[in-house]
This record gives sequence, structure tokens and C-alpha cells, in this order.
Amino acid sequence: MTFTIWLSLLMICMLGAMSPGPSLAVVAKHSLSGGKLHGIATSWAHAFGVGVYALLTLLGLAVVLKQSPLLFQVITYSGAAYLAYLGINALRSKGGVAAKLAAGASASLAEAARDGIMISILNPKLALFFLALFSQFVAVGSQFSDRAIIVATPLLVDGLWYTLIALILSRPAVLEKLRSRAQLIDRLSGVVLLMLALRVVWLA
Repeated sequence: MTFTIWLSLLMICMLGAMSPGPSLAVVAKHSLSGGKLHGIATSWAHAFGVGVYALLTLLGLAVVLKQSPLLFQVITYSGAAYLAYLGINALRSKGGVAAKLAAGASASLAEAARDGIMISILNPKLALFFLALFSQFVAVGSQFSDRAIIVATPLLVDGLWYTLIALILSRPAVLEKLRSRAQLIDRLSGVVLLMLALRVVWLA
């Protein structure tokens, strides 16, 4: 895998992690109600679930590519359509990140970690996202080291991003600044996701 290809993988993983959704709401809830450690526990438990999804998706796509190139191409185009769908939804979003931030009652660290892993494992959109993402990279990641990088990248990006969120939300003064830029984050994410969808179609 070349450095340029890895940068593409890194960028889309960052967009996937930054996209507002139930995962952000759970991390925010535990960060705001339980503090920094609760937010970090939720973040890395969520990242572990992301890693499990990434590994299973990569192995499954590798089998499909080997046994049925036509089916793999169908998955690739379906993935491009899903990326476009995410992009359009981000552009149309009115609530933004701010609408996803909600505080709740304090919980134990174990409960925070449980919520983190469950929100990723039980999220069907995450499976669709990885199908869309990895269909672009599985063909160029035939070596064990390449596949390890493909799986490790979304896991680390997810964990680090939500750790940053937990640290930010443990400082209430910063929350208003994040809230004021919520729609801008959505708009930028939408544009980039649409561009990535076009790239998939162009290279397929």
C-alpha cells in the first residue's frame, strides 16, 4: 500500500469518525455527566467495536473479491451510493453536531465502556460504512501488513477522535465554540463524502 492510498484511507476514516450520530451522543453523554475518564473509556470501547467491524468486513470482502469479481463490483458501486447518501444527509443537516450533544446521569466506568462498545457493535450503519470504505482498498491490501494497517487505521482514528471529544467536553467553556461551528463541520463533511463517492465510481 502506498502512502497516498493510506492518506485516502485516513481521510475517510476521519470523516466517518467525525460524522455526528449516536456514537457522538454516547461519548458526549458520558463525558459531560461522568467526566474525562468516563468519556475516554467510552471512546476506546467504541473504537474496539469499530476494529471488530473493520476486521470482519475486510476478511469478508477479500473472500468476495476472490470468488466473485462481479459481486465485488456491485458492492463497490453500492458503497459509492452510500457514501453519496451520507454526504447529501450531511449537507442537508440542520441540527449538526450540537443537536447530538446531550448530558445524562453519571454511570460507572464499566457502564460507560459497555455503552461505547454496544453503540458500535449494534450500529448497522457502521457495517455499511465499512463496506463502502474497504471495497476501495481490499484489492490493494493483499499483504498481511497492508491488512493490519487497513484495520488499525479506523480503530486508532476512532479512538483518538472520541478521546479528543471527551477532553474537549470535560472543559465546558469549549463546548459553546464547538456548538457554533456544528453546521460548518456537517457541510465540509458532506462535500468531501460526495467527492469520495465520485472517486469510487471513477476508479471502479
